[in-house]
Amino acid sequence: MTLRSTDELITEARAGGRAVAAFNVITLEHAEGIVAGAEQVGVPVILQISENAVKFHGGSLLPIARASAAVAQSAGVPVSLHLDHVEDEALLRQAADAGFSSVMFDASHAEYAENVEATRRAAEWAHRNGLLIEAELGQVGGKDGVHLGAHEPGARTDPDEAVAYVAATGVDALAVAVGSSHAMTTRTAGLDFELIERLRDAVAIPLVLHGSSGVPDEALAAGIRAGIVKVNIGTALNLAYTGAVRSFLDADAKTVDPRKFLKPARAALAETVAQMLAVVSG
Repeated sequence: MTLRSTDELITEARAGGRAVAAFNVITLEHAEGIVAGAEQVGVPVILQISENAVKFHGGSLLPIARASAAVAQSAGVPVSLHLDHVEDEALLRQAADAGFSSVMFDASHAEYAENVEATRRAAEWAHRNGLLIEAELGQVGGKDGVHLGAHEPGARTDPDEAVAYVAATGVDALAVAVGSSHAMTTRTAGLDFELIERLRDAVAIPLVLHGSSGVPDEALAAGIRAGIVKVNIGTALNLAYTGAVRSFLDADAKTVDPRKFLKPARAALAETVAQMLAVVSG
């Protein structure tokens, strides 16, 4: 199947009253497992590579991007590529030539005026190069350097500010702070459904939920009904992946062939993807 654009997948999900899930890719096995999970349930999926993942690969974007694109192109379901949480403008400008159809430019750590100006420049570049651009307003906790908790004053996205922000930057999708937090290893986050509805009614562009691994199934489904259109998931995959590796090596400490433990790790990741896609796709 040919590589699809993130814009197409988001538009189709929104028209159907559901969401599309974007899963974090760190290794080739992540990409393979994500696509395998999506094929199990027969729904589209977004493979997203973060700036932190690029740093893990020595700062080189193309190898993991090309590998993910190859996995996507051989998939039996629609798949798009998304470059996530980009703060480095030099990395941003590599996206168009690396197979990505969308990018999330993250200036949420900056003061509002600086966030607006940096994101506006990024949006102008993205649109000139045919990319959908996502940005963040408010502070979704759990990231390096983010000190506000998900429920602290000033962390949540303000609907009136969101209207002004979208108009000033020209972004195509908005990541909102509504109670979730990055890197949660327990599913105990509480979403503010009323705020999601207010944001949905305030801005015309799709809303994105980051930190979805920490949100219980019922709350995630309710958040989508309230207006979330793109759901980002990363930590849940790593829990499954690492847990499978740990279990295998605990049982067989003498194994040195990584294929022996990466195979069950990839399978566990795929099962987690399938389970979460069943919730996200309704």
